[in-house]
Amino acid sequence: MATDPGLATDPRPTLAVWKFASCDGCQLTLLDCEDELLGLTERVRIDHFLEMTPVEGAGGERARPDGRGPYDLSLVEGSITTAEDAERIQHIRRVSRYLVTIGACATAGGIQALRNFAEVDEFLAAVYAQPEYISTLETSTPISAHVPVDFELRGCPIDRRQLLEVITAHLAGRKPRIPSHSVCFECKRRGTTCITVAHGTPCLGPVTHAGCGAICPAYGRGCYGCFGPTSRPNLRSMVAQLRHDGMSERDIQRVFRTFNAASPEYAPVPDLVAEEQDSPRDTTEARPERPA
Repeated sequence: MATDPGLATDPRPTLAVWKFASCDGCQLTLLDCEDELLGLTERVRIDHFLEMTPVEGAGGERARPDGRGPYDLSLVEGSITTAEDAERIQHIRRVSRYLVTIGACATAGGIQALRNFAEVDEFLAAVYAQPEYISTLETSTPISAHVPVDFELRGCPIDRRQLLEVITAHLAGRKPRIPSHSVCFECKRRGTTCITVAHGTPCLGPVTHAGCGAICPAYGRGCYGCFGPTSRPNLRSMVAQLRHDGMSERDIQRVFRTFNAASPEYAPVPDLVAEEQDSPRDTTEARPERPA
């Protein structure tokens, strides 16, 4: 294989972007950086990014799904859903000095992790005319279930500002300054009235990681948790509040499983819902009157 002599003297760290089972939305977030992307390429050399270019490195050779490496920083999108994926992520870990998972699929299994609570064969028979040609695992699992991960960036999709912070922090040799607090903090900062307190709207904001800017509550809709679990979520209180706001046992389990079905932080929810079901609260309890 011919080697570009320019690569040997290029001092820039190398970046690789990888895809597993996902919609590509988190990779597109990097391309959406537009104004910042040119400046970014002056600081890092993008060596492997199939969404952006079919060739790898400055040598111009055809890119392969497993890449050649080594890479200083790898961004990994998507969950592990096939035996081939499980082998490929091991290779990616070996050729990556720093590995960051981006998005709900890579950090918590994604929507495809709903298969973890059902029979995969039934899904295959319902979707594909000839399911015998489909080779897949019984589960969809986050990257951290297979290899050590250096940092997890949540969101469906991820926030571009947080992504740039992760890359900038890596270049500066420091820990990314990504807040671990809940969406409720973002509502307070933008002056949004709490829709649960004021209107009794079910909202996952108290147990959801910040990063979206509290878009849904700002428009009168409850947070549905696309940024995944915040640090140390108080699930017992959250489940009790959702029951108080009129959600059924089935609906509570479904709302937690929508985007982050394989999240270990949300795993206790079914047991907590069952406990709450055994001691239901009075859902007709009067709310305090709102100030005029």
